Amino acid sequence: MDRSGPLRASRPYGDGAGKGKGTVLPHDLRMVAWEVTRSCNLACGHCRASALHGPYPDELPTARCLGLLDEIANLGKPVIILTGGEPLLREDIYEIAAYGDRKGLRMVLATNGTLVDEAVAGRMLKAGIRRVSVSLDGPDAAGHDAFRGVPGAFAGALAGIEAMRRTGMEFQINTTITRANLAQIREIHDLVHRLGAAAHHIFLLVPTGRGREMAAQALDPLEYEETLNWFYEEGLSCAIQLKATCAPHYHRVFRQRRKGAGGVPAERTEARREGNPLHAMTRGCLGGSAFCFVSHTGQVQPCGYLELDCGRVTERGFAEIWDGSGIFRDLRDLGRYKGKCGRCEFLRICGGCRARAYEATGDYLAEEPLCAYRPSEKPVSDGAG
Repeated sequence: MDRSGPLRASRPYGDGAGKGKGTVLPHDLRMVAWEVTRSCNLACGHCRASALHGPYPDELPTARCLGLLDEIANLGKPVIILTGGEPLLREDIYEIAAYGDRKGLRMVLATNGTLVDEAVAGRMLKAGIRRVSVSLDGPDAAGHDAFRGVPGAFAGALAGIEAMRRTGMEFQINTTITRANLAQIREIHDLVHRLGAAAHHIFLLVPTGRGREMAAQALDPLEYEETLNWFYEEGLSCAIQLKATCAPHYHRVFRQRRKGAGGVPAERTEARREGNPLHAMTRGCLGGSAFCFVSHTGQVQPCGYLELDCGRVTERGFAEIWDGSGIFRDLRDLGRYKGKCGRCEFLRICGGCRARAYEATGDYLAEEPLCAYRPSEKPVSDGAG
């Protein structure tokens, strides 16, 4: 979801490179993705949660949900992403959203769009939801429905988007990129513009959950690099917000290209930097340092794709988990990163995908397996301030 807003770290991550050895990242909480339910009306092939209709036992009751928002608000005013599963299947979703909004939290919601009509869109607006994300993984019904594995998913998503457009509910489009739809990404991007979305966020497949069955569809390192460079170039003239998610290398690509590498003048990107939410969050992987995930049972994790138990809000306070988890402390300590990530001059602004590292090696501090970049052997001063 959208990461924009007046939220800043206690000190900047830095615009320049820096290997970050011995550096501990600040851990001001900026964003929480909260799986309020695992139940879903679809069964998408790449779903990290392997979500089905449910019901799922041990989901947090309403009172505990409101208490969790109290605890989070005591730490700051992060963006709260209400996700699932399909969060609109939870009957108290509007109560939860409205309560968070009253606490000063920026409430946003991720849906597949198929349950949204004008009445639902109106209730979301009334509850204080600021933006809604809808996933489109193909430019038409044939592509999207095949990707999602559900006939009618594309038509349902478009109907939901149209309902939000008519009611004034701001929305963005998310797209998970794999080899199955890589050739269609420009068509999808054009569709995003035609629909009137506020933003387009691309996700690079992380093969966890049901997505493990699609592992062969993950881009290889060179395809990954080419895709991120295309996204950078699109951002030079794009009228809407663009963000690359689960693609921490983009922050390296951005800085390399902004300095004039690849034949693109730096001043063209500088002209578009102001106000772009991508640069409000100046680091790639935020898991454990500025972001965390809360599961439907209250398990706190670095992200939804990295299913490590950092503590459960049914047993401990959220602040205690955020400040005290050993896993979070590891992720904040750049001196503990291994392989070429640990040697990389862009470690501090990229970090590599910790979920991909864990899926490939069983070690969440190992090097990112889908990075084509070779770290410099020359020492680079840390411009992180």
